[in-house]
Amino acid sequence: MSKNFYVTTPIYYVNDKPHIGHAYTSLAADILARFKRLDNFNVFFLTGTDEHGQKVEKSAINQNKSPQEFCDEISVKFKNLANFMGYSHDHFIRTTDKNHKKTAQKFWQILEEKGYIYKDIYEGWYAIRDEAFYNEDEIIDGKAPTGAEVVWEKQESYFFKLSEFEKPLLDYIAKNPDFIAPQSKKNEVISFLKSGLKDLSISRTSFNWGVKVPNNENHVIYVWLDALTNYLSALNFCDNDQKYQDFWQKTSQNSPIHIVGKDILRFHAIYWPAFLMAAEIPLPKKIYAHGWWTNEGQKISKSIGNIIDPFEEVEWLKSKEIKEKTAIDYLRYFLIKEIPFGSDGNYAKEQFINRINSELANNIGNLTQRCLTMIHKNCDSKIKKEPNCNENIQILENIREKIGKLEFDKALDEIINFANQINKEFNDYAPWNLKKDGKIDKMEQVLSNTAENIRKIAILLLPFIENSSRMILGFLNINKEQQNFNNFGKKLEKGVEINEIEVAFPRIK
Repeated sequence: MSKNFYVTTPIYYVNDKPHIGHAYTSLAADILARFKRLDNFNVFFLTGTDEHGQKVEKSAINQNKSPQEFCDEISVKFKNLANFMGYSHDHFIRTTDKNHKKTAQKFWQILEEKGYIYKDIYEGWYAIRDEAFYNEDEIIDGKAPTGAEVVWEKQESYFFKLSEFEKPLLDYIAKNPDFIAPQSKKNEVISFLKSGLKDLSISRTSFNWGVKVPNNENHVIYVWLDALTNYLSALNFCDNDQKYQDFWQKTSQNSPIHIVGKDILRFHAIYWPAFLMAAEIPLPKKIYAHGWWTNEGQKISKSIGNIIDPFEEVEWLKSKEIKEKTAIDYLRYFLIKEIPFGSDGNYAKEQFINRINSELANNIGNLTQRCLTMIHKNCDSKIKKEPNCNENIQILENIREKIGKLEFDKALDEIINFANQINKEFNDYAPWNLKKDGKIDKMEQVLSNTAENIRKIAILLLPFIENSSRMILGFLNINKEQQNFNNFGKKLEKGVEINEIEVAFPRIK
């Protein structure tokens, strides 16, 4: 099996600044990418911005800017968020990149050469906000099912023969049961397919901001056909580059994987596979649609003004005397632990504080502090005995399985339960009492075993909260080359010196 792994976020639309939803999608992809790298995979992790379309053109005009100026300004905010949150992406793509435009046009030409594109008149409902077409039976009280305003449009358009892919897509989903997840979202896609597919309008003449249709400058390519090809353009598809071969053609059984919000599932699970089938290009292995967040039980919306800004959340934590890098880890931990990936969830400050304090500060942080402080005070800051704890090598296999299913919260449950168990053992053995009773050998063994289990916990937490995990591994004098799953089973050596420690997980007051 190939050890190449390709994971993508959607490219984010630049009509507004980034918020918690964008941070959440990218976080899931980042954890997956980090886990696979630690597990010896050759990983390519892609994120970026979607910058064409009527909505962007209108937003730019409203601000008296050119579309390119507007995109440059907003795109950098998404780049800043990715860097701020510590995402480990290998490439940040923009659909205004020259290479991407070339790919979108090449992809169009392939579809045209294979006979899947024709010209006609488009007449129907279009929602500028969603950059999406809607059938008459989808319109509710004069609006799109998303609540977006719709306009009736009539214009010359190129069409893609989407209707020909109804049966091929249903057959493909039946043969590849893990292709769309979670199950509820797969059912939605099947239901939509069974209701019938109409040919798709894939060009516009009513505005200019987009990739031009090859050999017809009056038309721009429909923003979704343009946007979806980013997954290929980032791999230098036009040149049939080695990167394209490695990360699209020769990948592991679970990749390429697209992680998307549930609002754009239709584009990824119906349009994109149909385009790829038409172009005779292999399909991605998995499309995973996650849920949405509410804020303190209330739907998040710009009009209410309750959008959650990741930068502001970190500032709030810093006001509680939490250092920035730890604050970012706390935000990452809460987002991925609070709800099963794929479900909707509620962002509540009180729950945030409770979860961090109970699972990180009082559990792992407290264990680390007590054990390593005792080693400093009673063992000349050294591991005095070779650890003899062999239990919980299986934990890595359990977590590997959970991560493979994108059950991030359950993977963290494994780690937290393990830490609880080690905490209990530490209290039961009570090394402070062993010292008092003169059982120094036994005390040293308990401390060495506990330090070894702390090492395991820190390595397992690396994909989720890298800053804090590396800090703990630094206390244990583990160099960076040993901080991976290859070295998971290698124990702390007798005589290793424990470095100065600080509080790894301070409580949120």
